[in-house]
Amino acid sequence: MSQPPGHDETVRMRGDGPDSRPPVEPSRTAPAEADTPGPQNTFPAAGEVDDTRPVPRDWLSGAPEGEAAGTTTQVGPVASPAAFPDEGPTTDSATGPLPAPDVHGAPWWRRPAVLVPAGAVAVLAAVYGVDLLVSSGDVPRSTVVAGVEIGGLSPAAAADKLQTELGERVAADRTIVAEDVEGVFSPTRAGVRLDAEGTVDAADDQPLNPWTRLSTFFSDREVEPRIAVDESAVADELGSFDAQLATFAEQVDRAPVDATIAIEGTTASVVAPIDGRTLDREGSRDAITGALTDEPDGTSSLELPVEIDPVDVEAAEAERVLAETVEPALSAPVAVTGGAGGATAEVPVGAIAASLTFTPTEDGELQVGIDPAELQTALGDELAVFGTPARDATFEVAGGTVRVVPSVDGTGIDPAHLAEQLLPVLDDPAPRSVTAEPGPVPAELTTQEAEALGIREEISSFTTNISNPRSGENIRVVAAEVDGALVLPGETFSLNTFTGPRGTAQGYVPATVISGGELSMAVGGGISQFATTMFNAVFFAGLEDVFHKPHSFYISRYPAGREATVYEGAIDLQWKNDSDTGVYVDTRWTPSSLTVTFYGTKRYEIDSISSERRNPREPAVIEKVDDGDCIPQSGVPGFDITVTRVFKDLATGAEIEREDFRTRYNAEAVINCVPKPEGPGEAPASPSPGPEGTAPTGAPAPGGRRPGDRRPTGRRVH
Repeated sequence: MSQPPGHDETVRMRGDGPDSRPPVEPSRTAPAEADTPGPQNTFPAAGEVDDTRPVPRDWLSGAPEGEAAGTTTQVGPVASPAAFPDEGPTTDSATGPLPAPDVHGAPWWRRPAVLVPAGAVAVLAAVYGVDLLVSSGDVPRSTVVAGVEIGGLSPAAAADKLQTELGERVAADRTIVAEDVEGVFSPTRAGVRLDAEGTVDAADDQPLNPWTRLSTFFSDREVEPRIAVDESAVADELGSFDAQLATFAEQVDRAPVDATIAIEGTTASVVAPIDGRTLDREGSRDAITGALTDEPDGTSSLELPVEIDPVDVEAAEAERVLAETVEPALSAPVAVTGGAGGATAEVPVGAIAASLTFTPTEDGELQVGIDPAELQTALGDELAVFGTPARDATFEVAGGTVRVVPSVDGTGIDPAHLAEQLLPVLDDPAPRSVTAEPGPVPAELTTQEAEALGIREEISSFTTNISNPRSGENIRVVAAEVDGALVLPGETFSLNTFTGPRGTAQGYVPATVISGGELSMAVGGGISQFATTMFNAVFFAGLEDVFHKPHSFYISRYPAGREATVYEGAIDLQWKNDSDTGVYVDTRWTPSSLTVTFYGTKRYEIDSISSERRNPREPAVIEKVDDGDCIPQSGVPGFDITVTRVFKDLATGAEIEREDFRTRYNAEAVINCVPKPEGPGEAPASPSPGPEGTAPTGAPAPGGRRPGDRRPTGRRVH
């Protein structure tokens, strides 16, 4: 016996409600002929439209009371699927296909497919919120600065840890290298330090991106350290970042040196080219700053970038010139013929060698030339048979006034024309000769040229007293060398270059010098008095001070803050004639005094104002073993002083400008010479200190000179 079909818990209702729930309507009244006993709400007969939908009872029970009131639902048994063969999807004429019944019997928002993801999102949001709340106020998790882990620390603790572990690393001196030049950069002198607080400020913002926060569980968060410069902590004017780089660059930078030919005596050789280079200041600063937080190991060095400036003339070109021109030129003398009465002369190989010049060109060639002035000097009186030499115009000082002594043209062979004649025959085989063409020879400095220089009055003068006979002798010699020097407009005068070597061969004798802050003996001592006297003439003439160095401690016979020292090969006195007229130097020496006077065209009235002596320093007392060269010193206090040069208009006396000269004098130590101990325990001799000061940057050398040629700026005209 077959079982009746299971009770269907759904009812069929129309699908035109406003909230997708079918409204409950009274059941239809069947026709009278159909009013027979049997189940109600059966499916419509064939051809009748079914406009109802199946609705679960729990959905029906959730309908609003007002909507459900007064409705009657007729529920009947659901027919077997077999009763609806090939019926297909139920269709509503107004809305289209009807949805299938919810087999779970629950609203969509309570379905597992919706609840599980929503729950997961809620859990993650809660975890994110808790993580953000717990870490709030701390440095974000896994934060690392230059290898130092500070994640999870409070800002104060993180700053302390950075200062402890990175502060000394940043302050450590660094060995820097640029090609073959090595130096040391001192962050401490430059006022460079780790900005721990600034670094923490840049690192302690909590990331809000959930994925970023999640990644910190598995990887580090790198933060660049902040480096600061405290200008108030800079050690001195040479200690700043830029100053240290500039000092290092002075050793690195060099102009390109083209290949050329050097001649020693009459032997010529090729000088290899050297590429120019310039320290990349900006790149070097970045490289040093970037390496400050690296752990120094004491052995490695920091390579700084260098820009290369290639040469124009390569060695191959110099080799060609040597073989094709120079070696044949130095193989034999050149005869000069055609003088009156058959007179002849000879240009010896030595004169050719002394006058050859080599000039590089931008297209890579090395041009050979002959310098007429050097040729004339090397020949001496060799060409006197062809005429009389010319005499340059000179200046004569008498009674406080200066006048031009006229030039005298000569007759004979013009050195410039002779140089032009020699060039074409230099590579000819011997014997070789040129024909003399005697004629007028103009003076190098004519009367008209000398008068145009505007040297007509005294523009400054200064006198110092001489107290030491040995020093006085050296002052006499150097004064005689410089007397009559002529410095043209725009030229820079260098005392060391003008005088050249100052040794016994030049007439100088041993005298007292300051070496390493102590008195000692050296050949040429006392030249600093001449330098001081000349510096004051420069000062009161209103000329440009290019370089001067005061003594390391004060010497009472000189004006404080207005004096200079020199030392051959190390310390120079340099000044520039920045006027539009020439400057003629006149010196006057007596055993008790030295006077240096400048003549030219006066431009300014100059006043000198000295400040109070400040920052006094007391001398130390030193017991020095007298091993034969100990010189006792009574000691002089040190101090600082500023001297101001005031420029005033000649006509109105109105002030034009001021220039300050700041000088710091060390205290001269009190030195007591004690007897040398005998036997064991004898004190070892200390090495002799070098001269005080360091070598200045030299004035630029004039162009167009042979390698190794020394021609001083300024000339003697008497």
